[in-house]
Amino acid sequence: MTPDQILARLLFRDGLVLILDKPAGLPVHAGPGGGENLEQNFHHLRFGLPHPPALAHRLDRDTSGCLVLGRHRKALSRLGKLFQSGRVEKTYWAVTEGIPAESEGRIDLALAKETPKSGWKMIVDREKGQAAVTDYRVLGTGNGRAWIECHPRTGRTHQIRVHLAQLGCPVLGDPVYGKGGHALHLHSRAVGLPLYPSRAPIVAEAPIPAHMQEALGDCGWRGENGGDA
Repeated sequence: MTPDQILARLLFRDGLVLILDKPAGLPVHAGPGGGENLEQNFHHLRFGLPHPPALAHRLDRDTSGCLVLGRHRKALSRLGKLFQSGRVEKTYWAVTEGIPAESEGRIDLALAKETPKSGWKMIVDREKGQAAVTDYRVLGTGNGRAWIECHPRTGRTHQIRVHLAQLGCPVLGDPVYGKGGHALHLHSRAVGLPLYPSRAPIVAEAPIPAHMQEALGDCGWRGENGGDA
């Protein structure tokens, strides 16, 4: 990414935190095989500080949207406590293959990592898994698909993807828990950070990526200026 490209994705900036609109398909950091990643561009985001910002949390490679960075060690410590205590309000939008039986609810299914020879994935494991809770509501439907808003109350790997698959409604384009065949239709729509005790939470919202707009429109989304269905 060029400096202009990453700066264009900056949703919020202050002395402690940056919030970026992460593009789908780009990992946040280098994997075992190396390759392009978002983190290698953070030096463009120093804004006069001696060191680049660092990740306060993670998003999957194929998930787009709000990504929080701490600008220095003190900021990362404060952000880490917020994420660990569940005080960060995270809003995700997904388009799913299939429509949940209930229009809203809570999915409370513990998750564990499984590593078969075909590649690792997360599975439901009520005995040995870590607690994982996701609240959801259906915002619209169309063509046998659903537009779902999710609020994860915990931060497990692939949590929303596994939980929605367990409802019988995997995320459109999910190659691990669904049918694949499309780009992953999962977007970190908004984040709320109660970072300052005497101020309202910092809130940022990421625009809907191009690859999700048609499917969302089929489910009743009216565009960025049209609000919810």
